[in-house]
Amino acid sequence: MNAEFDLLLAGAGHAHLGVLRQWLSVPRPHGRIALVSDGTSAWYSGMLPGLLAGRYRPEQCRVPLPALCASAGVDLIQGRIVGIDPNSNSLRLADGRVYSATWLSLNVGSKPEALPGDFRELELVPVKPFEGLVCAWSTWQRSPTPLAILGGGAAGVELALALAPQVSELTLISSGEILAGHPPGLKARAIRCLVRNNVKLIEGSAVEKVDGDALLCGSQIVWRGKRLILATGAAPLPWLKEGVLAQDKRGFVAITPTFQSVSHKQILAVGDCASLPDCPRNGVYAVRQGPLLAKNLAAALEGQQLINFVPQRHALALLADGKGGALMSWAGITAEGRLFGWWKDRLDQKFINKLTIM
Repeated sequence: MNAEFDLLLAGAGHAHLGVLRQWLSVPRPHGRIALVSDGTSAWYSGMLPGLLAGRYRPEQCRVPLPALCASAGVDLIQGRIVGIDPNSNSLRLADGRVYSATWLSLNVGSKPEALPGDFRELELVPVKPFEGLVCAWSTWQRSPTPLAILGGGAAGVELALALAPQVSELTLISSGEILAGHPPGLKARAIRCLVRNNVKLIEGSAVEKVDGDALLCGSQIVWRGKRLILATGAAPLPWLKEGVLAQDKRGFVAITPTFQSVSHKQILAVGDCASLPDCPRNGVYAVRQGPLLAKNLAAALEGQQLINFVPQRHALALLADGKGGALMSWAGITAEGRLFGWWKDRLDQKFINKLTIM
């Protein structure tokens, strides 16, 4: 089936949720607009560690899309996107449906970097999509065994702290130092917290392949076990790399400060799937992009000039410690404790509550 829209929002990422939130309080732009999502709920990544630690219920960590879209005056198209044709501004879904629009906005996220090798002896689960990880963890809890997390970024650290008390042994493996790009003080606090939770930390071991139940760095065995969570660096979705959209060296969509594709001006991209100089690829910046994206989409539909996005110099980092507290970093200053956990909970719940339509 083919259908024509004025605007298609591809993916229910944090920035698109921010756009829909804007349209709850101000009239949305004129035209036929739809959101394409492979599910009827959007998971909020900031609350995932709390969910896995048992501090939240699943329904507290996801946004029901049908009610949100209806309230924002947007059609909801459920289906998994498997292809894009930038020349016709169209999206192809897994079931064969094709939808096109005058304007496309991509907020489809990324996937963890894959590992080469034979995975038949491993229960391997990527951190994304979140629903898959939540389902796997629910199954694993029935028979806890030693577990490894591959990836020393903020996601890997938070997952390790959330899951360590619930398994007999947990290993966190990082190709370099953990929390690269964050202040040294935050790293020091994170290491102390990992030690207190009996997490075995392996830094400077770039896992290059899997052989049976072993992770290998060169010919050296880094870890051996049955269950592995991939929280490695972001990689672009395969269908985005196959298109003719301009890409950066890693295959992410190259965009201008107005969020427009460098090669196709009627396609915008934000969040993890996009590449903008000096803009880190994380949820904090994706949320920040939402309000300006809403303005630029309205401007695009009305034939007006789009506005440049200027990434903030400093971003607040709040890493859940798995026990209701959090580690904080802001402009090189670090701290930790229950107060910061309360602060993180307030921010997370505020984000969800503004999107939940009763």
